[in-house]
Amino acid sequence: MRQAERNLKSAEVNLQNSLYEETCYESQQVGEKAVKALLNYLHKEMRGHSITMLLKAVDVKVPEEIFVCAQELDKHYIPSRYPDVYDEGAPADYYNENNAESCLNCGKKILEWVKEIVIRRDL
Repeated sequence: MRQAERNLKSAEVNLQNSLYEETCYESQQVGEKAVKALLNYLHKEMRGHSITMLLKAVDVKVPEEIFVCAQELDKHYIPSRYPDVYDEGAPADYYNENNAESCLNCGKKILEWVKEIVIRRDL
């Protein structure tokens, strides 16, 4: 969970510096690491990087908006980092502030949802 929070800080700094593709990647990492922390909390282990698939292993009801955010963030795991995904240019050419803000909001939603579950169960 701590690493997810650090990735969130990184995503925010990247957004402030107009590094939109990096914001999207770091936001995906927020979601992935938060869900892996939840799985760990529930004494489950799963490998992989797809937040959508990781969520399917969670033994709690996953709200639709969390699944939608997972699907959105999963789309940025590879193309936000690798120039050879595109016929021309680099990832920076294909990302904008709207993409970055959307991804950041999704990363935050997933992290907050996970925190609510962990805090509620620890009470």
